[in-house]
Amino acid sequence: MTLTAHQQDKERYEANKLAKRLRRCVGQAIGDFNMIEAGDRVMVCLSGGKDSFGMLDLLLYLRDHAPIQFDIVAVNLDQKQPGFPAEVLPAYLKGLNIPFHIEEQDTYSIVKRLIPEGKTTCSLCSRLRRGVLYRVAGELGATKIALGHHRSDIIETFFLNLFFGGKLKAMPPKLVSDDGRHVVIRPLAYCFEDDLGAWAELQQFPIIPCDLCGSQENLQRKQVKQMLQDWDKRFPGRSKTLFNALSRITPSHLMDPALFDFRNLVANGVPDPDGDRAFDPESLASPDVIPLLPEED
Repeated sequence: MTLTAHQQDKERYEANKLAKRLRRCVGQAIGDFNMIEAGDRVMVCLSGGKDSFGMLDLLLYLRDHAPIQFDIVAVNLDQKQPGFPAEVLPAYLKGLNIPFHIEEQDTYSIVKRLIPEGKTTCSLCSRLRRGVLYRVAGELGATKIALGHHRSDIIETFFLNLFFGGKLKAMPPKLVSDDGRHVVIRPLAYCFEDDLGAWAELQQFPIIPCDLCGSQENLQRKQVKQMLQDWDKRFPGRSKTLFNALSRITPSHLMDPALFDFRNLVANGVPDPDGDRAFDPESLASPDVIPLLPEED
């Protein structure tokens, strides 16, 4: 079907809005958490999914337009999954004319051998993958390791830890790696998953499906994702409120004595705006909550 000139103009306009929104979200996240500094060599972990392709594309744009100089090297871990199209990513990265490295490690066989059929493979697969990527980062002289997790991943991880791990913990936008040697960043922390999906379609990224975690239907993460989608349908904006709440933590109103000294707490006669009034109904619906994310166009 041939589009009219008006339809083509509208599509270009929407694509431009999407590009600006994604670049703004990534730029703000990098700035808010000081993810990338002058002289950094950023190792962009490319899985072949829409999120990591989008992350690479957005970081390349920012590299060319940012006021600081930093380098990018793309890295893919070929886990030797059966049928994996090993030629796709090298061809794509050569076309971008950027440095890249393909690391071949048969973690697929290890996972299939150690995890019983029907059980979740994500935990072991993630640990093996992290170990390999940390080693490669050292070999390539990378100062930052960039992962393609977006805002939905962060919210879902919070509820996974809450429901199944008994912890108030999510994915931080920036952290020190397990081995203490690397800084891991998540530049897509403010990006909406739907926006990344739309961008992947527009850019026609050569998406490669995962035959391990991506093929499992009984994942707890999928259950949580469905729960959040249902909430947003019934209560529009709830996921945005949940996401913003992760940056507005009041330790005195939780129960962790390592974060707040409850044992030595005494009345000092000084009014506390976060005292009992924090539980009043009008406080829970306060209109002065400032969104953490950039406003939509």
